[in-house]
Amino acid sequence: MKVVKAGIIQFDVRLGDVEWNLRRARQRISFLARKGAQLVLLPEMWSTGFANERLEELSETTPAVLEGLIRLSEELHLTIIGSLPEKGADGIYNTAYVVDRDGSVAGSYRKVHLFSPTKEDRYFRPGDKAVVAKTSLGPIGLMICYDLRFPELCRSLALQGAKIVAVMAQWPAVRVDHWKALLKARAIENQLFVLAANRCGGDGDLIYGGHSRIISPGGDVLARAGKDPASLSASIDLRLVERARKQIPCLQERMPEAYG
Repeated sequence: MKVVKAGIIQFDVRLGDVEWNLRRARQRISFLARKGAQLVLLPEMWSTGFANERLEELSETTPAVLEGLIRLSEELHLTIIGSLPEKGADGIYNTAYVVDRDGSVAGSYRKVHLFSPTKEDRYFRPGDKAVVAKTSLGPIGLMICYDLRFPELCRSLALQGAKIVAVMAQWPAVRVDHWKALLKARAIENQLFVLAANRCGGDGDLIYGGHSRIISPGGDVLARAGKDPASLSASIDLRLVERARKQIPCLQERMPEAYG
């Protein structure tokens, strides 16, 4: 597919309130579908928030939440992406799921980089591989929040064929300038589209930054949110990826043997 209508949902995730978060997500997904969206991106841990002391219990809701997304995807014929707490055999993972337009799970990615300053590494297990989901809309690379600070991960997604990278986050307002700068950098240096869904609102004293974005391979911001709840969308022409890479062939002219 050459042109994709992409949508992003930015909202204040209620800590541990799965039913409320699910209702809110359904409402916003349906709204974007009526606007013609073919792909919708949700924030990091959108069904539960970081209710870390209850992760074991809350992760048990994820299969039902995922099943609900599958049914919604089939009904609305769109691709839905978002991260949820996944209960694995050895612990809990922060896992991004890609539900394709036919209701199939086209891919899942376990967050590799856990944010130690908030003790995320005490509550979650890290993933161990980069993932590009093969969807009906094209190859989509997956990143979650802190991953954004590791350009090696995004570059590996580009080298695996991603033309879109979806970033899910609960990025704080105090560092929102970093968020905006890094999103644009990842798009420009890898010459691909970046879709970024961040949470807004807050948990106690911790305020989240919002400022979700859709960014072109040239670094143009095609759609943006502020600090409040928002649903945004833009048409992304995937032909621009090849055009940008032909004009300035960065990926072809890499010299990895020189980088050490």
